[in-house]
Amino acid sequence: MAKKQPPKNPTSGLSDAALAAFLFLTALAAYLPALQGTLLWDDDQHVTPPAMQSLHGLWRIWFDLGATAQYYPLLHSAFWLEHQLWGSAVLPYHLLNVTLHAGSAFLVVLIARELKLPGATLSGFVFALHPVCVEAVAWISEQKSTLSAVFVLGSALLYLRYDETHGRRTRWQAFALFVLALLSKTTAATLPAVLLVILWWKRGLLRFKQDVLPLAPFFAVSIPAGLLTAWVERRYIGAQGVEFALSVEQRILLAGRALWFYAGKIVWPAGLTFSYPRWRLDPAQAWQWLFPASVLAVATALAILARKRRGPLAAFLIFSGTLFPALGFLNVYPFRYSYVADHFQYLATLGIIVPLVSVLTLGIQKIHAPQLRTIAPVVLAASLGLMTFRQSANYADSETLYRATLARNPESWLAHNNLGSILVGMPGRLDDAVAEYEDAIRIEPGYPEAHFNLGAALMSAHDPSLAPRAISEYETALRLKPGYAQAHSNLGNALLHMPDRRADAETEFRAALRVQPDMVQAHLGLGNALATAGRFADAAAEYRTALRLDPSAAEAHFNLGNVLLQLPGELPNAIAEYQSALRLRPDLDAAREILDRLGSR
Repeated sequence: MAKKQPPKNPTSGLSDAALAAFLFLTALAAYLPALQGTLLWDDDQHVTPPAMQSLHGLWRIWFDLGATAQYYPLLHSAFWLEHQLWGSAVLPYHLLNVTLHAGSAFLVVLIARELKLPGATLSGFVFALHPVCVEAVAWISEQKSTLSAVFVLGSALLYLRYDETHGRRTRWQAFALFVLALLSKTTAATLPAVLLVILWWKRGLLRFKQDVLPLAPFFAVSIPAGLLTAWVERRYIGAQGVEFALSVEQRILLAGRALWFYAGKIVWPAGLTFSYPRWRLDPAQAWQWLFPASVLAVATALAILARKRRGPLAAFLIFSGTLFPALGFLNVYPFRYSYVADHFQYLATLGIIVPLVSVLTLGIQKIHAPQLRTIAPVVLAASLGLMTFRQSANYADSETLYRATLARNPESWLAHNNLGSILVGMPGRLDDAVAEYEDAIRIEPGYPEAHFNLGAALMSAHDPSLAPRAISEYETALRLKPGYAQAHSNLGNALLHMPDRRADAETEFRAALRVQPDMVQAHLGLGNALATAGRFADAAAEYRTALRLDPSAAEAHFNLGNVLLQLPGELPNAIAEYQSALRLRPDLDAAREILDRLGSR
């Protein structure tokens, strides 16, 4: 009698390698329109800026809380390394994001298999191709989501295997991946709670010694990490102030509405956009209480159903628990623009996708037509892939993104302002930029950055008649945001164009330097104000400070040469400054003319 062959391990071998490759290729095809995309919104703060590209910059990523946009040191270390490898070339960043996303999709397959859920492979493809994931994958800054997801899902897979084998080494490997996930994005902190839900779903009960205690190290690092991130959001990123001063009732309204919003976008991913309308949360409006009330009703019904079927309640808890950091109980900076964002639910989607695909798969298996059983999953994946292809095209460049956003959300003052900042740098588009800034201010009069940008746009027209209006915009920005160093500096420059207010210009430059002592433009402006007042020696000191901070500032060299010409015995030094200015800017004709006049070229 022939010896019975052991069943093939479904999670190993060439078939899995082929599956992983196919997941990557399908994701790559879906995201093709975004691959050549430019840097967007805050990408320049994540693609390591020049000040952070040294080894000292790497040290600051870990030990200087204010050095990076958020304190995610592993993420910014990854960006630091990526910059060493390919600099500012955009394509590799996009390819890496797609690779990480496809890797997470493959891990979804392995986890679903580990849990013996129907439709494991289809779950992976639905996650890989679902358009609600586009914001997290096509936006370079959101590498924090894709990188963290790989570590979270890898940790979950290893921990579920530990639950079967009780191998201590596997548990500590899972813990190590969890720590890496936290260092990439702290929303990973919900993982231990999710694992407890999965264990309860598997067994119908939780045992303290066998189930809860092994996860104690996970909770021990996740809770402090979450609290640290919440503090950093307030202290360094600015998640505080009137925009974030929500009452308890408003936060409950927000959480209930957000849960339904996110679930709806997974089930019916229509109308996806980069920035959604910011809801007005009013406890006095009875209809708004329908959202949290219905969430509570659903949770109660699922709890009753759990006596017979635990799956639906487990899915609800995983989905809502993973979303918890973004439901409004904690302040996050993007709430300033909108209370919801697609990338907030990148991992949480799995709480709905995997159970729904499992139910769908069971239904498909009951279809008597074999061809239809094969075609249905392909049609689903292809449909999602086509929607993702179309959605990712919005991320091709900043102007496309903001115009697509305004098509969906015309009242997005963020998109109006950012579109204005793009147009202002285009020849002949200054009037269009001003119109966008004015729209942003019309929608949100308390937006200081839009007032600042409008002032800067008006000054860039080089029309003296516009200076009073620009001054008014800068003053409004400062009233809304006291200590706005750049606004103080720009206001000083504008005041220099007003003969009767030049003394006030010096005050504004000094105010900027009190807030930001290393602001080169403020030292330059102060030098100009002092030179205008005939205080040439003091002006020279400011120009030299500017040059110490930025030796490549040609304007500082030129202006220093001008004031040195007014000081006795400084002619040789003045000539040297003009020559330095010309080396840095060969097109600086004014410096060349002065040197010709002095006979010193």
